Amino acid sequence: MDEQSSLLVLFTSSFLAATLLPGGSEAVLFGVLTTHPQLYWPALGIASLGNTLGGMSSYAIGRFLPDEKALLKKSGGNIRGLEWVHNHGSPVLLLAWVPLIGDLLCVAAGWLRINWLWAMLFMAVGKFARYWIIAAAIV
Repeated sequence: MDEQSSLLVLFTSSFLAATLLPGGSEAVLFGVLTTHPQLYWPALGIASLGNTLGGMSSYAIGRFLPDEKALLKKSGGNIRGLEWVHNHGSPVLLLAWVPLIGDLLCVAAGWLRINWLWAMLFMAVGKFARYWIIAAAIV
């Protein structure tokens, strides 16, 4: 596969892996870096961008859920997991890359109406750090 196609597949897999769909973008990153080691930095950037945009799509889904204040009042304020995002705000999205809970953190951040720019920034930093560690182990 040529360089451009490899980066397109990497972007697509990293985007989908950050949504509620299952995916393994790490394997694709491994494939890209082993066949095209000269794409180290572009691959890191593309994977991080795709994964961040995928996380932001989960954030957007959360924005479409009913207003959190009304739902919290209706439930007596006892919805598990949301307190953590509510109490710590956007920095908790540094963990948006963590399997299983990362998607829920992104949806919760949208639902809680956390500032989208800060959410995206913390998401991007966490996701880039994860891909950087994986890439460093490959090369």
